[in-house]
Amino acid sequence: MALSSLRKLVTDYLAIDMGTANTIIAVKGRDVVLDEPSLVAVSEVNDEIVAFGLEAADMRGREGRDIIVVAPLSAGVVADFEKTKEMLSHFVRKAKSGGSQVTREAVLSVLSEVTHVEQRALLNAAEEAGIGKVSIMEEGLAAAFGADVDPTDKRASAVVDIGAATTNIAVITKGSISHSRSERIGSDEINDAITTHIKRNLGLQIGTETAEAIKRNFMTSVVPDDMAAEMLVKGRDLQSGSPNAVTITAGEVYPIVENIVRRIAQVIKDTLTELRPEVAADIYDRGIVLTGGGALLNGIDQYIREFIDLSVIVPEEPRYCTVRGLLKMFDEPDLLERVSRNEPSILQNSEVPFEA
Repeated sequence: MALSSLRKLVTDYLAIDMGTANTIIAVKGRDVVLDEPSLVAVSEVNDEIVAFGLEAADMRGREGRDIIVVAPLSAGVVADFEKTKEMLSHFVRKAKSGGSQVTREAVLSVLSEVTHVEQRALLNAAEEAGIGKVSIMEEGLAAAFGADVDPTDKRASAVVDIGAATTNIAVITKGSISHSRSERIGSDEINDAITTHIKRNLGLQIGTETAEAIKRNFMTSVVPDDMAAEMLVKGRDLQSGSPNAVTITAGEVYPIVENIVRRIAQVIKDTLTELRPEVAADIYDRGIVLTGGGALLNGIDQYIREFIDLSVIVPEEPRYCTVRGLLKMFDEPDLLERVSRNEPSILQNSEVPFEA
């Protein structure tokens, strides 16, 4: 017992939310300690990683010669095993407390419809990153716990987590998922759509950073108060190749974001029609909870509220709901054991096709 107590004092308990856009790590007793883009900068000369996270993001669109910035995760799953492993190792080292080299325990989130092969790849990446014991649980369940859904409540709660590349819908009853759905649509589609619109209609090529700034500071899910409001956008002129700038209006770009938000809202509405009557009655009373980075899009809660005709709640710091829900599992080991998706007998027979 003395050894066990000592180990608890020196071991880092990590909650890891590895998303397509960002990796967020929280440590038991310290809350969120790392929130960085899930990016690496790679040398094309020797294929070695030269920068991670924020440093890599700062290079994006302004890379030096023979350097490319890539995302090792795609649509919430591992696309490049080796680079995911190195990125996770770097982030874990950065998040650890006190320089401890003691084996760590971690809980990671995965999409509800992830395949066994994709799950095995993520599990292997975590293990090879030096984490001794790794548990995996569904993202929707973690987001629900992080949004203060009570795992002992017999009445159903609905949580919609809108990420960069995916939207995950989970209905929770007594700490278990009774219904779930994942769709490969997220807030990054808005960036892609605005980039395409400006390129095709205004003849200007813009970068990822500029597209993100437009979405964050100018675009809205609901009809703008001032349709004539303008924003100056800078980039490269497609005809001359020279630096240039164009003006966009709120009325011009509103249909772009509305189209994508409508698709997300339709997925939510369709999912709610699949629920059992008693569950539907609970959701009617409680509405839905929006989490994830997409929940911060201006007006999205109002749009979805009007589209599905139910109340919509956005908790404080919705981006951190998933990682904080994972973090709570260290205080609920019995619950973690029950909800964990680790299936060793199946996973051991799954190959990882991503490894070089």
